[in-house]
Amino acid sequence: MTLVLSEEQQLLKDSAKNFCQQVSPIGNLRKLRDTKDADGFDRKIWAQMIELGWAGMAVPEAYGGFDFGYAGLGVVLEETGRTLVNSPLISTVLLAATAITELGSEEQKQALLPKIVSGELLVALALDEHTTHSPSHIATTAEAADAGYVLNGVKTFVLDGHVAEKLIVVARTSGDTDSEDGISLFLVDADSEGVKVTRTWMVDSRNAAKLELTKVRVAADALLGQIDCGFNGLDRVLDIARIGLAAEMLGSIQEVFDRILLYLKQREQFGVLIGSFQGLQHRAATMYSEIELCKSVVRAALSALDDPKKSRADIAELASIAKSKLSEVFFLVSNEGIQMHGGIGMTDEFDIGFFIKRARVAQQFLGDASFHRDRYATLNSF
Repeated sequence: MTLVLSEEQQLLKDSAKNFCQQVSPIGNLRKLRDTKDADGFDRKIWAQMIELGWAGMAVPEAYGGFDFGYAGLGVVLEETGRTLVNSPLISTVLLAATAITELGSEEQKQALLPKIVSGELLVALALDEHTTHSPSHIATTAEAADAGYVLNGVKTFVLDGHVAEKLIVVARTSGDTDSEDGISLFLVDADSEGVKVTRTWMVDSRNAAKLELTKVRVAADALLGQIDCGFNGLDRVLDIARIGLAAEMLGSIQEVFDRILLYLKQREQFGVLIGSFQGLQHRAATMYSEIELCKSVVRAALSALDDPKKSRADIAELASIAKSKLSEVFFLVSNEGIQMHGGIGMTDEFDIGFFIKRARVAQQFLGDASFHRDRYATLNSF
């Protein structure tokens, strides 16, 4: 396992950094928020990201992708985190494309993955049903009927759900509400009869939606994976997404820290630079140490995803370590970003406030630090 980027990955990282800074700076997110944009993301910028090949980064070449691996997608996500780029990169590429790759039949892969890579299709994963992340707690039902299935239930926090043309719905086909057994995944057209999507306005200005399914009929071939046996595959998909999200969080954390250091070198108080105050130096040193640990955790986790020698258990542990650690440090650094900027850090004219809002949502998405500490303990039979 290497914790250093390869030459190709470094070139990709530099290219992504230039693109995000020049084409999609934080000002773009501010504009989307202030105008209450109907899509919540810039479709022209998304088209440019498609042209750069980002949507096909981790998709196999057989389905129109570039098979660059999750390590490649991770460095791109890291740079999008620096400027808080709002795009379907996480919902459609990291979550949905991974789910189709991991669980889909050959026909489903051939039909859907090339469209995702080319930007023709936006897909959202509908999983959580409560305010806290609990992937095995599924009350949404799918009952066999007329050579197909009928779905009923409610989903919350469906990332990019209001713009998705197709939904991957996690439903229960048997078993108790909290059981890992009896979970199945279904492909549902967003415009199907009985589907109601309501946009949720998030504090971080990202896109999410509430999904209501009322007697939604799907054909038998809408099943993604095997009936009643979807949880294991779903769990792997979620771990891949958790690691990718951790990479994005790492980029945001580094950006906040860079802004803190710049402010400490510019702001004067009592006739001296505040960066000369020992108390602030100690706090900056603590953040630096934590960020270095975060880099190692994320690099190790991304590397493991592309390593065929790594077991499912290894990846699960690394995913929970990464998401837990990055959630804690993003909380710390975003708070310090506001504190060290003083009163002006609380004003909307300073971009630093966007990061603390993003931190709070990212911490909860796909499980917070407490969820993953508990999961890590369970994985190790503590």
